[in-house]
Amino acid sequence: MEFRHLGGSGMKVSEITYGNWITHGGQVEDDAATACVHAALDAGITTFDTADAYAGGAAEEVLGRALAGVRRASIEVLTKVYFPTGPKGHNDTGLSRKHILESIDGSLGRLGMEYVDVYQAHRYDAASPLEETMQAFADVVRSGKALYIGVSEWTAEQLRAGQELASALGFRLVSNQPQYSALWRVIEADVVPAAQELGISQLVFSPIAQGVLTGKYRPGQQPPAGSRATDERGGGAHFVSRFLRDDLLARVQLLGPIAAELDLTPAQLAVAWVLQNPNVSAAIIGASRPEQVAENVQASGVVIPLPLLERIDEVLGDAVERDPARTAQNAPKTRLA
Repeated sequence: MEFRHLGGSGMKVSEITYGNWITHGGQVEDDAATACVHAALDAGITTFDTADAYAGGAAEEVLGRALAGVRRASIEVLTKVYFPTGPKGHNDTGLSRKHILESIDGSLGRLGMEYVDVYQAHRYDAASPLEETMQAFADVVRSGKALYIGVSEWTAEQLRAGQELASALGFRLVSNQPQYSALWRVIEADVVPAAQELGISQLVFSPIAQGVLTGKYRPGQQPPAGSRATDERGGGAHFVSRFLRDDLLARVQLLGPIAAELDLTPAQLAVAWVLQNPNVSAAIIGASRPEQVAENVQASGVVIPLPLLERIDEVLGDAVERDPARTAQNAPKTRLA
């Protein structure tokens, strides 16, 4: 496993990070989730990402139990705040001071930890003054309940405004967590240049495009039984649906020979691809089985030669989503209750 600095901070994270969105507390049983976490630790992963809203808080609880007994200083634990939690009352969402300060205590209780390494704004909250949000995050850091502050799916303009306020309050934003894959490159035009300027790095989720870049979804065929595309209960089917077009799936099948040239599986190629971006500190992988973790960690340290990167671009062509406006379009316009 290789490690990279998180933004302009002195802390390093494992460039393959284990995340439990959708899976823990939802798609897979607790024993299987614990086995995946232990497989991640065995593979050298030290960084674990979760959120208070995942599975109604159950994901944090599962992760906390799975990491119990692990030396705390040897791992990095990240969680998030924004989306509705608890009984979903009028103050159970957003980035108000009230919700942030109550939510960090809730997350620490579920994780069974005294602090998290990175506390992230899960989305931008247009309903709360940014000054209020940043002051609350400053107080979370000063209290020792979080060591660093990050965000998720913020636009370039929001990153600039947030970093300016954070700096005035004595801390820095160190990370942004966007969706990013060879098929979804909306951050490249605006977000990445702004982040590089501000000392913020990317912790990217869905590097395998919800499993599509494994090649298991084939044009003209029904999704495999047990795949994310069939997961109605955990919500996986909704998130993967945008990629299930026959023209796109046909192009993805052509990536297999490129992966083979590097002695990689298509999934490993997809994870290695996002790590070629120097502004990416880590690729967040999920898993429902330990062997998936063992496979994906093999992408650490892989260098894809430029000619093969160019071939990937040629193969995927106009199937790639590049519109930078998609970041803002996918952000909540009003608070979700």
